[in-house]
Amino acid sequence: MDTVARVKELAREREISLMELSRLSRVPYSTIKDADRNRRELRVGTIEMICDGLGIPLYQFFMENPSSPERSG
Repeated sequence: MDTVARVKELAREREISLMELSRLSRVPYSTIKDADRNRRELRVGTIEMICDGLGIPLYQFFMENPSSPERSG
């Protein structure tokens, strides 16, 4: 999973900038931007902080499309 893309998606869904997300989650903006620029994944601890800032559980971060029903088969 591209964790930086997921962070951007969650921010976009909430109509907040990455800078605002950084403030809410207490994750340095440079951490998010450096991971994006260098195509690195974010650490689980960083993802947990982002989830806390967004008010979502960690498992929701890893759900591919949490708003759509699961498909079977």
